[in-house]
Amino acid sequence: MRTLREAKIGETVKVSRLNGTGAVKRRIMDMGITKGTDVYIRKVAPLGDPVEVTVRGYELSLRKADAEMIEIQ
Repeated sequence: MRTLREAKIGETVKVSRLNGTGAVKRRIMDMGITKGTDVYIRKVAPLGDPVEVTVRGYELSLRKADAEMIEIQ
């Protein structure tokens, strides 16, 4: 499976699964990233961290480590 970190700029992807446990997974879900949600990749910083995405109508920046926990299709 691909992760959100591997998605290209300008691509819209659908979340298929969240990896991780406990507080980290809960934090990602609290940001609105849940299974079946569409995510648009807006920008990626020059060194790849952070990744700026649009989720549910708002903009969000994710660390590389968090983006790797989100599987997409």
